[in-house]
Amino acid sequence: MKELTIGEVAKRAGIETSAIRYYESVGLIPPPKRVNGRRRYAPTVLRRLGLIQLARGAGFRIGELQVLFTGFSEDTPASIRWQTLATEKVAEMDALIERTQLARIWLMEALKCQCTYVDDCVTLTFDESGNTTSVALICADLRIR
Repeated sequence: MKELTIGEVAKRAGIETSAIRYYESVGLIPPPKRVNGRRRYAPTVLRRLGLIQLARGAGFRIGELQVLFTGFSEDTPASIRWQTLATEKVAEMDALIERTQLARIWLMEALKCQCTYVDDCVTLTFDESGNTTSVALICADLRIR
């Protein structure tokens, strides 16, 4: 297959040319060869861009992808790289799911609020030094932290 222009790569990958230039600038894709000052990509760049899109869809940040591609010694197999990063990402997602579930519980209880004024809904608890130790939503008989 022949070399591709940045426009051809963008069209085939379904992304903007600016994304391709950005990925190149941060080291996620290798710098392409240039012909008369214009980028010319090997068709294999499409695989890397597909991988980047899949990983981004799974929540990986640019910095994490940089680690995946360049943050290990060259002889580290892809399986070890993925296992390391996926373990961290799963823990991060589990924490996010827990926070989201707690927020949903809080919001479902807040739907029952009957207070007249918003400031009536909140109570603060202070420690001996006067620092806030907790904030809670208290609406009538509701007590939500």
